[in-house]
Amino acid sequence: MEYSQSTLIVITTVLVVVAALLVWLSLLLAAAEGAAGRVTRASLNNLILEVQTDAELSQFSRMKKITRIHRVQRLIADRYAAAGACAFFRVTCNVLVGALVAIVAAIWGAMVWLQIIIGLVVAIVVGVVSVLVRPRETGAVKPADIMIKHSWLVTVANTITPFTSIGAASDGRRRSQNLSDDEELEKIQQEQGRATIDRLVESNDFDPEVSEMLRNVLTLSDTLTREIMVPRTDMICIEKDTTLADMLKLCSRSGFSRVPVIGEDVDDLIGVAYLKDAVRATAFNPAAMDREVSSIVRDPMLVPESKPVDDLFHQMQRSRQHVAIVVDEYGGIAGLVTIEDTIEQIVGELEDEHDRTQREEPEKIGENKWRMPARTPIADLEELFEIDIDEDDVDTVYGLLTKLIGRVPIVGASAVTRGLRLTAVDSAGRRKKVSTIVVEPAHVEGREEDGKSESGDQNADDDDKSKTRNTHDGHSEGHEE
Repeated sequence: MEYSQSTLIVITTVLVVVAALLVWLSLLLAAAEGAAGRVTRASLNNLILEVQTDAELSQFSRMKKITRIHRVQRLIADRYAAAGACAFFRVTCNVLVGALVAIVAAIWGAMVWLQIIIGLVVAIVVGVVSVLVRPRETGAVKPADIMIKHSWLVTVANTITPFTSIGAASDGRRRSQNLSDDEELEKIQQEQGRATIDRLVESNDFDPEVSEMLRNVLTLSDTLTREIMVPRTDMICIEKDTTLADMLKLCSRSGFSRVPVIGEDVDDLIGVAYLKDAVRATAFNPAAMDREVSSIVRDPMLVPESKPVDDLFHQMQRSRQHVAIVVDEYGGIAGLVTIEDTIEQIVGELEDEHDRTQREEPEKIGENKWRMPARTPIADLEELFEIDIDEDDVDTVYGLLTKLIGRVPIVGASAVTRGLRLTAVDSAGRRKKVSTIVVEPAHVEGREEDGKSESGDQNADDDDKSKTRNTHDGHSEGHEE
């Protein structure tokens, strides 16, 4: 069928206009797609309150806006289906644009291969324009406004494509429906943040250490307090009737400035004793050395072990507390956590100028006398002294000393086994964990039975009534002042 020149021009004009409208529609759908995943029901409820209390709006305008907001609320009840519908029609529009241009080329007598090339080129151009305009970023910046403005368009797309709801359910993304608005928005933002950081790192234009800290910040909400706390079995505690003099000795030997004060056992928590308070009470009053530590005890900050680390950090900031006691679901003492522990989740291990690095290999310091890292395997100890320790439940020299004295050792702790004396002589790291142990033959007449601690600093702990409970990494100091 032959068409006149004027008819061809009209048809071409109509097709070009339709193609331009499809490009515009594609950009709108891209913006709505970006907004659908970020707007929350809480923000929409706030908008309804603002509209209802806006005295400048007429009743008609007010009801019109509220109707649009209600429409958006229905859409985000299944936000992934709404976003999927927008994505489907956006892709369809881009395909149709290429097809319409190919039809225009066919109308004017272009060869088939040229029609295909022209359609592909136009489709690519439309894609480039979409990338340059970045409509999704617009939807991310003002999600509520974009969704309200184009709610009718998203509603039509969502109604025509019911299969998007099935797709959203099949990939498990509906699990976020069980989350609150704030949790859902936070989850979305975290995923976007991780993806952004990954892209920055891959571009090699970003400091890897900074990127690692940013990743750690994003994972704080996924980390629970029980994952970073010092377990109760590893806490250094002090009994309430211990004197301030004995507390000062304990703090001096252990390097801790905050120590939990207990009664009959760890669950009988009285409070937390601070080294500053002990020094303030005794510095100008020597007679106060005989006062009980319970006289300076402070009320402890209690936190549940299921508390996310980011919430814990902000709570400790607001309350100006550097140490908190962690309780389990039954109200018992589960452990102890410090503000440094939360910071270390971001920046890594913190050490100060007093911390020492641990030697990697045993060092001979005298005739048949060795200085060993705490993590030295027992097998190396047996080889050096040509003995058989025969301890199946511990693997390191530190573990052996801990088992012998029945508590986590501090500097000065000593014990004898198999004719060898093990003495903790050095600590390292902010947590003041014993890092070096000296091992030598126990040449003492009337030596005590194997496995019993020698008289020395560790027994002095008992005389001081500090009675440190099983301890571990020394988080229990809070942080050193």
